[in-house]
Amino acid sequence: MGHLAGRLADKIAIIIGAGQTPGTTFGNGRATALRFAEEGATLLLVDRDLDSAQETLSLVEQRGGEGCVLQADVTLEAQCAAIVADCIGRFGRVDVLHNNVGIGAGDAGPTSMTEDVWDRIFATNIKSIMFTCKHVLPVMRDQGSGVITNISSVAAVCAVGLVAYKSSKAALNAYTQALATGNAQYGIRANVIMPGLMNTPMAIEGYVAAGHDREALIKRRDARVPLGGKMGDAWDVANAALFLASDEARFITGACLPVDGGQSARIG
Repeated sequence: MGHLAGRLADKIAIIIGAGQTPGTTFGNGRATALRFAEEGATLLLVDRDLDSAQETLSLVEQRGGEGCVLQADVTLEAQCAAIVADCIGRFGRVDVLHNNVGIGAGDAGPTSMTEDVWDRIFATNIKSIMFTCKHVLPVMRDQGSGVITNISSVAAVCAVGLVAYKSSKAALNAYTQALATGNAQYGIRANVIMPGLMNTPMAIEGYVAAGHDREALIKRRDARVPLGGKMGDAWDVANAALFLASDEARFITGACLPVDGGQSARIG
């Protein structure tokens, strides 16, 4: 396969949220799967939408990569336990857990917030990650190695009107730092990536479906990015994820890495 020199050669990686919202661009999970595969990782691609995960696998295989798919709802602990058991059953180990799930639908300001929306956003954005980590950590501790990367958002540290989304992502940053400090003794690394404004289907398609003009929306978002006045894309997140998963980042744990064109550095 020509993968021997890859930065993730012989690594087994679970990607949670490996499918994507339909659209013409790539989502973060799918792009990360492709970068990991190109660098030699064998993948377990998990998504609640099996067809979308299967589409990701087809693209992985077209590039000479290897993997398999699994349907799961990660807001349910039993299904998270099953993901890890499936990976061990197939491959015998887990080297990388990449958590790429997040929703913001229905989010609102503090006086408009409903309990249902708050609970749904927190269940998906933080509780699901607590579940996947809970079940993968014993395996990684036994191995004496492992990498966990969680996809947060610059919303965790920037001014945004979306109260539940922001709060859940800030919680994810704190949770990941606790993971890093608590598991460093086992040789496990845990880090966060905070994407900024991205040209991905999840970021764009919902607004377009709601009647926003695509070009105007993209132009507005581009204008808010300090670096080059242009949004990033899923490959920017995927390349950061690849670095953090690789041995090049062997001394990095507990980090919150902004991938945002400078947005989070701009105060005032």
